[in-house]
Amino acid sequence: MTHNANAQSLVTQPPSGALRFLLRLPILLYRWHLGWLLGSRFVMIDHVGRKSGKHYQTVVEVVEHDRASDTYTVASGWGDKASWFQNLMAQPQTTIHSGGRTLHVRAEWLPAPEAAQCLLEYRQHHRLSARELSRIMGKDIFQATPQELEQLTADSLPIIAFRKQSAP
Repeated sequence: MTHNANAQSLVTQPPSGALRFLLRLPILLYRWHLGWLLGSRFVMIDHVGRKSGKHYQTVVEVVEHDRASDTYTVASGWGDKASWFQNLMAQPQTTIHSGGRTLHVRAEWLPAPEAAQCLLEYRQHHRLSARELSRIMGKDIFQATPQELEQLTADSLPIIAFRKQSAP
């Protein structure tokens, strides 16, 4: 996998300042019942702080949506250190919002081979986004081989599937 050791990656630390503000703007759309404007390319995740017990919301891009099973798959660009990821691993039963829908789901960390396959399909269907995300993240998902993607998902880019559950 091509990697520029001098490249500054945004994913080495959580976002702050203007970047954090921009990344949180989609949450306002969902809160204003305008999540449908984002279509099915994004989901808002409800999660509970593993230590604080507080309720949080995070919006992330969808890597894949299996319409048959209504499973949404997302990547944790900040790795397993992301607070929302750690919260979901501690309490995987949650709800997500996509478009105008709310789904009761269970978050599941995908094994590396399955996660790599999701990234392969993502870059096939969203070439421009995959190229830009590679640049932003400092991780080459655009040109990586299937084996390199598998290693990447095992080491630093966890992929999470939100599998639909019946309402609690």
